[in-house]
Amino acid sequence: MSESTEASPSVPSDTTARPVIPDRLRSPFTRMIGSWEFLLLGVGIVIFFLNMQASPYFLDPWNLSDATFNFTEKAMIAFAMALVIVSGEIDLSVASIIALVSTCMGFAVQLGFDTPMLIVIGLLVGAACGAFNGLLVAGMGLPSIVVTIGTLSLFRGIAYIVLGDKAYSGYPESFAFFGQGYVWWVITFEMVLFVITALFFYVLLHRTSFGRSTVAIGNNPTAALFSGIRVARVKFILFVLTGVMSAIAAICLTSRLGSTRPSIAVGWELEIVTMVVLGGVNILGGSGTIPGVFIAAIVMGMVTFGLGLLNVPGIVMSIFVGLLLISVIALPIVIRRTRQRVTR
Repeated sequence: MSESTEASPSVPSDTTARPVIPDRLRSPFTRMIGSWEFLLLGVGIVIFFLNMQASPYFLDPWNLSDATFNFTEKAMIAFAMALVIVSGEIDLSVASIIALVSTCMGFAVQLGFDTPMLIVIGLLVGAACGAFNGLLVAGMGLPSIVVTIGTLSLFRGIAYIVLGDKAYSGYPESFAFFGQGYVWWVITFEMVLFVITALFFYVLLHRTSFGRSTVAIGNNPTAALFSGIRVARVKFILFVLTGVMSAIAAICLTSRLGSTRPSIAVGWELEIVTMVVLGGVNILGGSGTIPGVFIAAIVMGMVTFGLGLLNVPGIVMSIFVGLLLISVIALPIVIRRTRQRVTR
């Protein structure tokens, strides 16, 4: 007995309880390699090379320039939508806001207003639509998905009432620059605007207290409220921002088409939400990045352009976008449940 008691102190009693601390944390490069944005960038490179093989016209500079029109207008709304979804809300009325803004600008053209006034009218109408959504969601506490489904029908319904089967045209020549103009060589004005808005929303979400408040609200709105964050005010501003970005997209789209119809931008809601979710934004809120949405927009634009070069019908593209949205939402859930089963 005495020998065993003398031998036991030679092994420290707290060895098994001592935590294992790594020598160093993961490096920034390692974190970048394992990020969703890096994976998405790899997918984009693969799609780029597949498009090169699919069509000899893909690498033509002017064709690539035209390809940017497939995503820039939608992506500008997607940046604002990303913040709304990060906050735990959603706005499905963005395409209908485009229709109403375009209708109001077309009506103003018939009254003789020039380009500067058309821009002001468009921005004001977009901001008003966003403020209306924000008032119902943030002010009255109504579910955003229900509210924006209702305003989706309301805004486009007003456009149909005003226009019916008709179309507004006769926009000033100076107005055409916003959707058809080139800043330098093949660089379109829309592409420049796309980059500027991406930088703006990157700073807003990732470098300001407003962005941190948005993330906090998406994770736990009650805790954010008790932390001193004005939750209703933040959400209201986010919906106004989405309305303004929808108005900017409406200005570019109307300028590019040169006319206004009530059916303009039909179905864009699905593609915009797909861009946001594909970019790594959690559909339930609380996380997401603007660089991810930026890359996702370009990836979707290249896919759409590639399918167009192969003469794939538009309905097939719609089916693809729908399947992509379901897959991107379902994939993280499947991975999470698989990991839980493995660890059990």
